[in-house]
Amino acid sequence: MMTKLRIPRLGLALALSFALLASVPLFAQASATDRGTGSLVGVWRMTSLEVGTEGDLQPVPYSGQIVFTKSGTMSVQAMNPDANAPDTPYTRNGYEAFYGTFTVNRAARTFVVTVDSSLARDLIGQSLTRAFRVSGNTLVLTPPDPAEGWRATYKRV
Repeated sequence: MMTKLRIPRLGLALALSFALLASVPLFAQASATDRGTGSLVGVWRMTSLEVGTEGDLQPVPYSGQIVFTKSGTMSVQAMNPDANAPDTPYTRNGYEAFYGTFTVNRAARTFVVTVDSSLARDLIGQSLTRAFRVSGNTLVLTPPDPAEGWRATYKRV
């Protein structure tokens, strides 16, 4: 009789253990989603960069990636294959790289990254706002003011 009583208890203990183990990833995802970062978290490879005037964006041959972590950090690097490309506020010798913490405003569909380190040192300490749209495995970033004239598109890796 003791054997019959132990089997259900052991079975119940195993079932509870498996349920707990299966729920751990859900809790981890919920913490990122609760902060609004859930849809951004991951590694994204740049598929296109377009620049120009509003309504007339032209492709630029950039490549790069952006990474968003569950803990709220973001890093980006991108490169223009033209090593002689003129410097911009974001680039040096055709290369862009910066890192910082980010927060998401889900209602506005924007995030703000506060730059902690950057190849272009003038960016350090700045807060940069970006509008975003995630659709399946595609991420599109734009400036909050379309007059700034750029759009970066990424695919989830």
